[in-house]
Amino acid sequence: MRPFKALFRVIFGSDTDPALRPLLGINFVGSLAGSTMWSFVGIWAIKELGADQSALGLAYLISAAIGVATGYFTGHLSDHIGRRPLILLGWLAQTGVMLGFLAVGDSAAVGLVILCFGGLAFQIGSSASQALIADLVPPEGHEDAFAATRVAANLGITFGPPVGGLLLLIGSWNVLFAGAATFSAIGFVIAVLFLPARGAYSAEEPPSRGSFGVIARDRPFLLFMVSAGFAWLVYVAFETVLPISLVSSHGYSSSTWWFLLIVNPLLVTFFQLRVTRWVSGVPAAVKLAVGLPLMGVPFLLLNVSAALPVVLLTLFLFVIGEMLWVPTSQSVVAGLAPADLRGAYMGAFGAMAAVGFALAPFIGLQVRETFGDSAMWVLEAALSLVAAGTGAAAVRIALGRRPDEPEPVSATA
Repeated sequence: MRPFKALFRVIFGSDTDPALRPLLGINFVGSLAGSTMWSFVGIWAIKELGADQSALGLAYLISAAIGVATGYFTGHLSDHIGRRPLILLGWLAQTGVMLGFLAVGDSAAVGLVILCFGGLAFQIGSSASQALIADLVPPEGHEDAFAATRVAANLGITFGPPVGGLLLLIGSWNVLFAGAATFSAIGFVIAVLFLPARGAYSAEEPPSRGSFGVIARDRPFLLFMVSAGFAWLVYVAFETVLPISLVSSHGYSSSTWWFLLIVNPLLVTFFQLRVTRWVSGVPAAVKLAVGLPLMGVPFLLLNVSAALPVVLLTLFLFVIGEMLWVPTSQSVVAGLAPADLRGAYMGAFGAMAAVGFALAPFIGLQVRETFGDSAMWVLEAALSLVAAGTGAAAVRIALGRRPDEPEPVSATA
């Protein structure tokens, strides 16, 4: 066990809150299971089932739309019945979807229908899991805790695609799906054995008010959701539009992109917690104002040159911005949310990710087809600036809340 303990200390440090460790293990296994399979599902649908590309795109869109509604509803529900039941149900649903692919046979229609429910399965426990992080640690530890769980997830993302490729190499598509389902089932077992029913900082009583009305009146939070929507459009463009541009317009091979892609989770795995702790004294508004433009503005470098060093620099700056944005934004939401409505707030905020995954490829590729790559990167840079401005403004407004309003986010969150 010593090598594993040493690796844990290198990645997470020695001061990780013990209450958080079950979630670290669950996040790692969950992202390992998901990235083992989802990195290859599109290829499987087109090459193995003969699915039409437009039908596949529609299936992804439906999956994302279902995820938007599911994230808020299950987060709201977790405020009433607890986090643990929703998280366990999410694991069962994820395992069921993975096993469902084994029963597809050669039917493209059945495969795409199951794919449509991917957003449902993966969103059932997501909001509850995010809210549980804030339930387990004190407010001053939120940002560090969100960063740590993100590191665990990225560690799984680093290993997932190579494991999936190995399963395909030694077996078949069914071996891939069975392997991913096995990882997911292991995550369920870990959750059953170690996931706490509630955290030390959970609300004392279930909410006695409707979450939708509270959220609808919370102007700083609504503005922050707008910021998140723009930010996710930029983030998802990195994953979906950038590889198309590099391969189609600049002559990169698909294998080169896979190498470049792995740089992102590796940097997050080894540097996210360090970056988070280095900037712990910087106000949240400043981190958002700097981090979000770093995600979008460097894309403009590709209008000058797409040589490998320039691409690597773009990716490096993007990852720095991402490491500033993600845990800061999650901590801000945890600070904006009343304790009894934390799940609903996390669910509503998480829905913006599904919106990004639904719209970013469509918008980015439409602009690219009509106006070219240069216009597309100008758009992404502009979106990142809008996200930064609205996000920083939301935090500043939240700092001026009246005492009788929901607890404000701290200036250094």
